[in-house]
Amino acid sequence: MSYFLFFTLSAILAIILTPLIKRLAIKASILDIPKSERKIHKQPIPLLGGLAIYLAFLISTLTYLQFGNVDFNVVPQKFFAGLIIGGLILTIGGIIDDKYDLPPKILWLFPALASLGVVFSGIGIGIKFISNPFGNPVNLDFAVLGIPFSAIFIWLWMMGMIFTTKFLDGLDGLCSGISLIGGLTLFFLSITPKINQPITATLAIIFVGTLAGYLIFAFYPASIFLGEGGSTFLGFILGTLSVITGGKIATALLVMGIPILDVAWSITRRLWYGMSPFKADKSHLHHRLLDIGFTQPQAVLILYAISAVFGFTAVFLQSFGKLVALIILFVLMISLALSLVIIYKRKHPHVPENVLANSKE
Repeated sequence: MSYFLFFTLSAILAIILTPLIKRLAIKASILDIPKSERKIHKQPIPLLGGLAIYLAFLISTLTYLQFGNVDFNVVPQKFFAGLIIGGLILTIGGIIDDKYDLPPKILWLFPALASLGVVFSGIGIGIKFISNPFGNPVNLDFAVLGIPFSAIFIWLWMMGMIFTTKFLDGLDGLCSGISLIGGLTLFFLSITPKINQPITATLAIIFVGTLAGYLIFAFYPASIFLGEGGSTFLGFILGTLSVITGGKIATALLVMGIPILDVAWSITRRLWYGMSPFKADKSHLHHRLLDIGFTQPQAVLILYAISAVFGFTAVFLQSFGKLVALIILFVLMISLALSLVIIYKRKHPHVPENVLANSKE
């Protein structure tokens, strides 16, 4: 019942706040104006959707801390401070970027600081090893130049998740929907008898409720976009939930596997063509689905389905099963990417790959 109440609270807050933030964005002229070929929408769309998500999540979390049954011996208060402050950093940085379009060399600072906040708060530092399906766990309990390797690992993990959702934000409702599936998967995993983490479960269901309320306005045709702060905040929360009070990293990898592999491929391709790895282009997997004839809703639902199947399956798998699922996911990603490229080239034989890869924002 408490999970249902916090889901309902966060969803209602998102439903109330999103139209208000939309009006604020319009009044402040914080809009995504389709000035380049990469943009799919035709009319200016308000940004700052991430601000509505952050506020709904913040209010719900503070309500939980005030009235919920929170055991601070399990998760100390400083952990929640790291979560809230890190989200605030990303939200503020996102608002500035949405308004003034900051260069990529500056934008990475906000995720870096937010991730450091998580590390300094102690979230995940207790992860001394990660599971190994082939034998003994992999030890993380050592230092590199005097810095605990677990802290380095958590920082890199957070940065990876943040940039995954950032690059995923390309179609209406895609990033927020897959993040919702990720949050729901982590919720179900947290309430299993083996894991049994009610605090993580509550934070996850608050996250899910917030996105459920927001998606009413964000699914095709979207009336508001996440913006920089929203797209990075979603990865930040997923990254934090997957490491707090014990690792659920393999599960998060399965839910976000396709977007993660797509980001890795996109960065590799951009470097190959001499582009900035942080510069947006129109060659992501979701763009390829549009190129071969799928509509936005169809492309989004296909990616929803893949994430849901692998994510919810992971709830019931042990370490070896998750490894097998990850291998299957990798093969699926390669097969899907190659198939889309082949189909696209057959339809557009005159368009060389390097031209497509360099279609910049």
